[in-house]
Amino acid sequence: MRSTTTGGDDLVVGADDLVLGLDVGGTTIKAEISDAAGTVLAANAVATPRGEAAFDAMIELGDKLLATLPDAARTRVRRAAVLLPGVVDSARGIAVFSANVGWRDVEVGTRFTDRWGMPVLIEHDVAAAGWAEWRFGGGRDRDTVCVIIIGTGISGTLSVAGRFVRGAIGQAGEYGHIPVRRTHGIPCPCGNIGCVETVASAAAIARAYARRTGSECSSAADVFAMIATDPDAQAVVADAVDALADGLVGVVHAVCPEAIVLGGGLAGAGEILAERLHDALTDRLRVIPGPQVVIGEYGARAGLVGAARFARHGSLT
Repeated sequence: MRSTTTGGDDLVVGADDLVLGLDVGGTTIKAEISDAAGTVLAANAVATPRGEAAFDAMIELGDKLLATLPDAARTRVRRAAVLLPGVVDSARGIAVFSANVGWRDVEVGTRFTDRWGMPVLIEHDVAAAGWAEWRFGGGRDRDTVCVIIIGTGISGTLSVAGRFVRGAIGQAGEYGHIPVRRTHGIPCPCGNIGCVETVASAAAIARAYARRTGSECSSAADVFAMIATDPDAQAVVADAVDALADGLVGVVHAVCPEAIVLGGGLAGAGEILAERLHDALTDRLRVIPGPQVVIGEYGARAGLVGAARFARHGSLT
């Protein structure tokens, strides 16, 4: 499975060249132009419109960033990468489905290349984010790694024996939709009951605390900040970690990863999350050792870092 380039891609991105990366989320489209060292020369973000209009917003955002560069720097931008959410057929360049943004079967075609005049790679957002954490971030120098990206939802990637594993049409792993609370669980937008992300996602943690206490809670970070002194915060976090461990124990038995890397917004919870997940997994294992659990290096920026690295390398290898 290779990622589609929406223009010819026989060029090599050199050490002096720049790349443009876009990370498209359900609420925000973020973009950066960076050099080989990862230094950001230009950055901006806009709200994500609903439906296919989001693609117009992506193009306009790229236009604005490119326009901020002096002419000499603009000519050094040699390739771009656009990361899309939902179901993405990267081999054919089709945004198959995104419930959060509201598009279905959008053919990317050459719209980006025609506008920006450079080859543009298309990929799944979590695939590129997880690949970046494995190759260059918290999982580097390890061959078998599971990266879990935790934010509004939960998804992730798997690398086995030094190879990046892809699904049937190149998808990342939908760990968030493994049902772990089928009895008395919370309905999931996917149609199932008690999926991991109904308990362990950042949004679910904030909602669970609000339900438990009757107090408004704006984010999972607030819950983790209270964990040392608030029994309700302790209970909510314990429940979330249990659900996440239950969802991951199968893949841990299947491939015996050296490490699980936690990325995305919830990675900001830090070592307390990593330590508790390690303990919960170890408690469930009898015939294999518990993997090391580490916090990813890129956190909520994993998508942007992945886009830039992907644009520079040309493939997820």
